[in-house]
Amino acid sequence: QVQLVESGGALVQPGGSLRLSCTASGSIISINAMGWYRQAPGKERELVVMITSGGTINYSDSVKGRFTISRDSAKNTVYLQMNSLKPEDTAIYLCNANITPWPSSTNFIYWGQGTQVTVAS
Repeated sequence: QVQLVESGGALVQPGGSLRLSCTASGSIISINAMGWYRQAPGKERELVVMITSGGTINYSDSVKGRFTISRDSAKNTVYLQMNSLKPEDTAIYLCNANITPWPSSTNFIYWGQGTQVTVAS
């Protein structure tokens, strides 16, 4: 069974930085894409950033220039470095991955349980 586990959420002051991590575990043939969504109270879930297995990265306009995604493929882990945080970045950040699990030949979408990021003074 594939699982995504996030860590790194916290309370931070405006202008501060945080780094989130998400690790995929289980019987995995391939990770086709991996990244982050977020959901603020009363708002719809929105894409933050995704990185494909080929290295293509898609950032939301709202985080471009402030957030950076990176990955350690050997560890099935992605990182989200968040700089210059704003109060409007406050949300639950959810890891998302498109994974081909063993022994399937089909891709599935997996979600983590989420980690809370609060930006406030």
